Amino acid sequence: MNTMESLVSTFLEGHPRDAAATFERMDVDEAVRILRSLPVRGVALLLERLTPHRAGGILSKLNGSRTREILAAMSPRDAALVLSHIESDQRATMLNGLPPAMHREFRALLEYPSDTAGGMMEPRVASLPSDLTVQGAIAVLRRAPRQTLYYLYVTDREGKLVGVLNMRDLMLASPHTGIESLVRRPVHSVPATMAREEVLNMMRRYRFVALPVVDIDERLLGVIKHDEALRASQQGIYEDFQKMVGAGGDERALSPVSTVVKRRLPWLYVNLLTAFLAAAVVGVFEGVIQQVTALAVLLPIVSGQGGNTGAQSLAVVMRGLALRELLPSATRKVITKETVGGLLNGVAIAIATAAAVWLWSRSWALGGVIGLAMIVNMGAAGLAGAAIPIVLRALKRDPAQSSSIVLTTVTDCVGFAAFLGLAWLFLPLLVT
Repeated sequence: MNTMESLVSTFLEGHPRDAAATFERMDVDEAVRILRSLPVRGVALLLERLTPHRAGGILSKLNGSRTREILAAMSPRDAALVLSHIESDQRATMLNGLPPAMHREFRALLEYPSDTAGGMMEPRVASLPSDLTVQGAIAVLRRAPRQTLYYLYVTDREGKLVGVLNMRDLMLASPHTGIESLVRRPVHSVPATMAREEVLNMMRRYRFVALPVVDIDERLLGVIKHDEALRASQQGIYEDFQKMVGAGGDERALSPVSTVVKRRLPWLYVNLLTAFLAAAVVGVFEGVIQQVTALAVLLPIVSGQGGNTGAQSLAVVMRGLALRELLPSATRKVITKETVGGLLNGVAIAIATAAAVWLWSRSWALGGVIGLAMIVNMGAAGLAGAAIPIVLRALKRDPAQSSSIVLTTVTDCVGFAAFLGLAWLFLPLLVT
């Protein structure tokens, strides 16, 4: 290893986060050229901190034997996440060259989606067979890697989770006492298929440092750590925010252009269709606009206020659904509250808007029309902002998925129809 390689290696191992920020901006081929001859441990630390897509691109261009060494040095969960961003044929080749036990471990992790307990878990967890004595259990713990010790989980010889052992009880018991008599039952666990939101709620409710994950036969598969749960919670919030505006939940700032187009274009087409729908509403009242051109100037005010009101309701209800604060029995109450709140805010905004329009146009009729339209649209926006995610959840759909696009359609169409419809009704007063 020459001097430059030694410096880079020291940088990787001593400051992996800073190194990751540097390599994120670097061309993949250049990154591969630098990493090809560096120590495996430093490369593994770097790949664990890169975005999975970038890490996958780098790993896929390294040679086979070195790739396997790097995968073995990485955290299994991080390695599986990186592997999921590599083409299936190349991924299969990488896995086939690994030791059988590691191959099975990665395969098991790759089977679970990232938004489930199985996708969040760390599979390397120390457990104690229930037929050990205290002396034997302590010997096992002394040999176990420190990073695999969370709670002292106890399993039977088939790997099924039996319970949890208190360290104090273990240390104070007689060396020849069987640990089965010390096991605390039952122990909270989650199935590998449990949704991420439910896992996070359980960890918040019980304040666990770690939570065991089991399969359908109650065999211990791994453990979800508190810091991983926190990271998953933050990731879920960001994904929901992206979905609300029609972006892909798995998009990242450094995702390639192909991902941007693939994830966003379908919802942009949907948005285009809804824009034509709103335009069609305006087209119905084309004759009214020709007679009172001021209506065209004021249309964005009505739709903008409705959109903001609906977004406020949508954000509050989405939070309630995400944190399980909003129970099915309370949905009607929440929808009613948001609708009434929208109407009351609409009255306050309508007064200010009507006064401003009167000062601008000196027309009480125009001020009255836009004021009434504002009340109607903001009330409808409060109703739609609360109802859309609740209805999507009832239909077993993701309430975050492009809900803001649907909301914008409702507020634009209702706002335009209310404003122009009222203008048509009071047209004689507007043209005098």
